[in-house]
Amino acid sequence: MVGTPVLFIAIPLLAAFLIPLLGMIWKELVRIIPGLVLAYMLVLSVSLLSYVLENGPIVEVLSGWAPPIGINLVFSAFSGFLVTLMSFLGLIIWIYSYRFKRNVDFEPSKKYFILLLMMITGSIGIVLTGDIFNLFVFIEIVGISGYALAAFYMGRNSAEASFKYLFMGSLASAFLLLAIMIIYSQLGTLNMADIASKVHLMDPTYKVVAIIFFMAAIGIEAEIFPLNGWAPDVYTEAPGPVGAAFSGIVVKAAVYAAVRMVYTLFDVSGTYDFLLIMGLITLIVAETTALRQDKLKRMLAFSSIGQMGLVLIAFGIGTLEGVFAALFLMLNHAITKSLLFLSGSYLVFNSKDKYIKEVNGLGKFMPITSFLFALGAFAIVGLPPFAGFWSKLSVLTAAADSNLILIIALILIVSVIEIVYYFRVVNRIYFFKKGESVIPQRPTAHALLAMITLGAIILIIGFYPDSITGILHKASADLMDKTKYINDVLSAK
Repeated sequence: MVGTPVLFIAIPLLAAFLIPLLGMIWKELVRIIPGLVLAYMLVLSVSLLSYVLENGPIVEVLSGWAPPIGINLVFSAFSGFLVTLMSFLGLIIWIYSYRFKRNVDFEPSKKYFILLLMMITGSIGIVLTGDIFNLFVFIEIVGISGYALAAFYMGRNSAEASFKYLFMGSLASAFLLLAIMIIYSQLGTLNMADIASKVHLMDPTYKVVAIIFFMAAIGIEAEIFPLNGWAPDVYTEAPGPVGAAFSGIVVKAAVYAAVRMVYTLFDVSGTYDFLLIMGLITLIVAETTALRQDKLKRMLAFSSIGQMGLVLIAFGIGTLEGVFAALFLMLNHAITKSLLFLSGSYLVFNSKDKYIKEVNGLGKFMPITSFLFALGAFAIVGLPPFAGFWSKLSVLTAAADSNLILIIALILIVSVIEIVYYFRVVNRIYFFKKGESVIPQRPTAHALLAMITLGAIILIIGFYPDSITGILHKASADLMDKTKYINDVLSAK
């Protein structure tokens, strides 16, 4: 073990403060420092995850005030798995972003890398925090960074997308504060473990109202229908690597928060069914909408929303097998959809409108990028032997074990729709003639390294799923054991 969970927050916050100062000494440090920080966070997360898988969770008590009074961070098999995934993706996105736009000068680069680092830090904070007020604080950090990154190109459309996200994010903040206020007025505590141990003392009406506010607030960040109206515009107008960060990191943190509320904090009957129904609606609406899109990044946005619906379905099954399937889906979606956003950004690099038809014939002119996009497409729809096949099979198996035959049928039908629109793009890449006005943009060496790494992981997990399933089983069991979470936190010194 090489550190403590608090370093996931302290180091990047310090780095974000120092980047402008150090950039005055050497401008390239603006790009280098975030990479060094993210590399350190990845090493730290792997070290801590290895430790907790063998020895149990780490509960970091801050300022000497033990729970439930003080602030604490919880690094367990479940949260540690997600933190490791986020740190890895953050490093990959940094590598890709290093010279993504060659003509971006010092000031925009400084803003971009500081905001990206803050967004990743806030997402990790959401996963690690042990109290609901700091959950609000980290969600605000993610939101403020996300609003600015959505408007990074400073055009009319990007400003409109950012405003939509800001408006929805403001509603999320209000709902979350109302939920926190209700819980504190009822139980006199903000600590998650303490709330979980006392939630049976809450008035049932207040309990239901609180979870409604919580799910509404977190549902906006988690892209749950109908609270995801901001997402397609933001994914379309933000820089390509920012879309990958939203899809692979930010949304995963929000899903974690929603699941932690349902599985640990509250004991309201019907919450699993709620996740199941909302996940199913989100999946169907998003995938059918993606089929009708004529812009590549917008299609990927709706596809990402649909995949989050599938994750909610898996969590909504409410069994150990369902949680395992959901975590497997989150892993594969984070890797695969990041690859699709990163490779897709180069396929439409010189396009203003990002139309799907503008990828026609690029397989001949951009063979590596086109191959990696096709690999991501085959993986996300669940074709064997790619990584996505095993996670979708896990969901179907978990649903079958719970006798959810209708759910299985609907997932299979929607999967056919998904295959149709992804194969339509791949078909255009390889079997159509390139438009005369389309100017291919070869990726930088940094971008190729990032994309090839993600592609290799898709193949490794596809051919050797046991390389990750052991960790996923332990993470699943950790989430399901509510009593152990309460005892571990409240007994921390």
